[in-house]
Amino acid sequence: MGILNVTPDSFSDGGRHNELQRAIEVALQMQDDGADIIDIGGESTRPYSDPVATDDELGRVLPVIEGLSGKLTIPISIDTSKAAVAKAALKAGAEIINDVTGLEGDPEMLDVAVSSGAGVCAMHMKGTPQTMQNDPCYENVVEEIYDYLWQRLQVIEAAGIARDRICLDPGIGFGKTHAHNLTLLQHTARFCDLGVPILIGHSRKGFVGKAIGDKAADRDAGTLGVSLAVATMGADVIRVHNVRMTADALKLFNAVRPLHAGDA
Repeated sequence: MGILNVTPDSFSDGGRHNELQRAIEVALQMQDDGADIIDIGGESTRPYSDPVATDDELGRVLPVIEGLSGKLTIPISIDTSKAAVAKAALKAGAEIINDVTGLEGDPEMLDVAVSSGAGVCAMHMKGTPQTMQNDPCYENVVEEIYDYLWQRLQVIEAAGIARDRICLDPGIGFGKTHAHNLTLLQHTARFCDLGVPILIGHSRKGFVGKAIGDKAADRDAGTLGVSLAVATMGADVIRVHNVRMTADALKLFNAVRPLHAGDA
């Protein structure tokens, strides 16, 4: 999943894709680089970010989605927690709703997902972007987030969305400390027990800089290390900024990875 933020303030690429033609070119390049999904977002959800008005968010994402209509051969995901934005984006050509609030931040989001037939990705977040990093605490971070995602899966299915249209995301960096993030990633296989595709969104996040000991360093290499690790543990969707690096690394990793005992 290639990340295309059309925002002025996203933590890694804010302001880089604000010009319409540039955003379209970047999305098409991501497809050429090996992306299977393009995730378009018009509201930053970095820690302590300010909410964006619905009209502003629509003004950022709709021209890009419309501009990509007929040009992309892969699905577009709309990264939003607003039902009105999701509905308009789906009408414009998006096929997936990627909601950091687990499809519960807007009471109309489930209805939009059901009526549209869209795929959905529900993420765990502790609090809101404005509060999530204010001393997040868990007794058992893996099992608490597993339980939350299981409960959301039951609610989403009961609303009428088939399991084969649902993806779940433990929400790396959303109300978690650096240690929580590493623990969750180490237990990626546990989330695969939920029985639906699992998305991991770790790209260029703060814990990468902390883990390598240099918060100012380029984080693509560290991001790639995590991508390969979670792929081996069963992650189905890897959400990244640098699509080419990730796609190439996964191709070669799979080409030379050791065979299991007994494999020919």
